[in-house]
Amino acid sequence: MGVSTDTPIIETTSFPLSVAGDEITAAQLHGILRLRVDVFVVEQDCAYHEIDGRDLLPGTRHLWVGGSVAVDSYLRVLQDAGGTFRIGRVCTAVRSRGKGLAGRLMETALAGIGDAPCVLDAQTYATKFYAKYGFVVEGEEFMEDGIPHLTMWRREAPQQ
Repeated sequence: MGVSTDTPIIETTSFPLSVAGDEITAAQLHGILRLRVDVFVVEQDCAYHEIDGRDLLPGTRHLWVGGSVAVDSYLRVLQDAGGTFRIGRVCTAVRSRGKGLAGRLMETALAGIGDAPCVLDAQTYATKFYAKYGFVVEGEEFMEDGIPHLTMWRREAPQQ
């Protein structure tokens, strides 16, 4: 007996879910990995090691907004040595772009990070998006998996 395509594989939400790496279910991780591969490997034609060993760590936070059968938008927060947080794997499904989902995920992630320093490696075209959240380019452009990137830091939370 097959699985109905109408059966949700993750929770249906209009708000971000946040789950620690050591608490994520197999179905949740499957939906997340599917979106990340769809965007980074297939759409951006970028062969890289998507499974990096950090998704299941207790200090990893997965944040996403889910649709009825798939993950619509996602990001991951890691804690690097020294207490610095790293945001990565920010992506939104083609069908869900232009709805502000990635922005909602960034706001949720940064609320959890608070005043702690935070870094990310932005695809160069996306630096204006991250600048809205207090990130500033530091360093020179570099190529990662054939795509130009810039390192961006938020060393202090912006004053409200």
